[in-house]
Amino acid sequence: MATAFANARVLVDDGFWDDVAVLVEDGAVVAIVDADDTRLRDADVRDLGGDYLLPGFIDCQVNGGGDVLFNDAPTVETIRRIGAAHRAFGTTGFLPTLISDDADVMRAAIAAVDAAIAEGVPGVLGIHLEGPYLAPARKGVHDATKFRVPDARGIDLVSSLRNGRTVLTVAPERVPAEAIRELTQRGVIVCAGHTAASYEETRAALDAGLRGFTHLFNAMSPLTSREPGVVGAALEDASSWCGAIVDGFHVHPASLRVALAAKRRGRMFLVTDAMPPVGGASDAFTLGGIRAVCRDGRCETPDGVLAGSALDMMSAVRNTVATLGVDVAEAARMASTYPADFLRLARHGRIAAGARATLVVADRELRVRDVVG
Repeated sequence: MATAFANARVLVDDGFWDDVAVLVEDGAVVAIVDADDTRLRDADVRDLGGDYLLPGFIDCQVNGGGDVLFNDAPTVETIRRIGAAHRAFGTTGFLPTLISDDADVMRAAIAAVDAAIAEGVPGVLGIHLEGPYLAPARKGVHDATKFRVPDARGIDLVSSLRNGRTVLTVAPERVPAEAIRELTQRGVIVCAGHTAASYEETRAALDAGLRGFTHLFNAMSPLTSREPGVVGAALEDASSWCGAIVDGFHVHPASLRVALAAKRRGRMFLVTDAMPPVGGASDAFTLGGIRAVCRDGRCETPDGVLAGSALDMMSAVRNTVATLGVDVAEAARMASTYPADFLRLARHGRIAAGARATLVVADRELRVRDVVG
């Protein structure tokens, strides 16, 4: 029997539709029909009481959650716990993210993601390798002793995932354009981040296949009057994608509003950069031997360096509406449709016939009521 989600404000590509029902069967959206369609007679109808029905959120940068960090234990069980923690906040698809580490840890993380997808662990869409091919000058909380320049073995390793998508964050000044081109040809989605690259170096990487920018503005050379830097290249380029952490700590809202005005619609998406406290019981964690604490939503080391975030995706959507002046429909797309497009996942991130039925029910205050799929 099909399930019908009725009496909801349904987000589709051109905005919210009322007086419709979404028919779901076998994990897929069958059709969006009028509220009085005869097919509803044979369906299990769920009355959502006027709540929002949104596509499930997709988070391309999830370091941890549920009191576990992917780097600490790159296993299927860790991935399962992280996914369960974030699902409570509307995330139905995610990339477990490995912060710069040694090759054996990277290998274990890739194997764990492959196994998690093969086992059907809910929500796992691939892996994000944030490093280790980064710049010490913009290391952030990463351990610079783990940084290196990719060689042939490194390229083989980061291209070895069999299931799902691989996102790799690099510093373009430390990774030759030829390597970016080869990685792209092997199906890796290459992004710039933790980089002190010049505008020219970034532009050369874009020409070689660089697809996006990891947490725009953070840990990258800024836009100035005479040196556009990585940020300038990101905002100028029409085809690239930018992830953004909208938590009120990583980037000033005015800077994000400028970025939204500069980028083509649909090319900015939300990420959390989440750490273990999201969906967990503890406000502290250890990263590379350094203790970090989250207070009032801000995660930092004892010397004040930001250490990821305590942000969940539904909070990111609310913040985008409240601080950036973005309407609910567009903020929800920034958490679902646009990251799906960035990852080239045609059946994710939308409510449409043939799409996967991964759905979020949210009330008018944008609080999660239910997660489907």
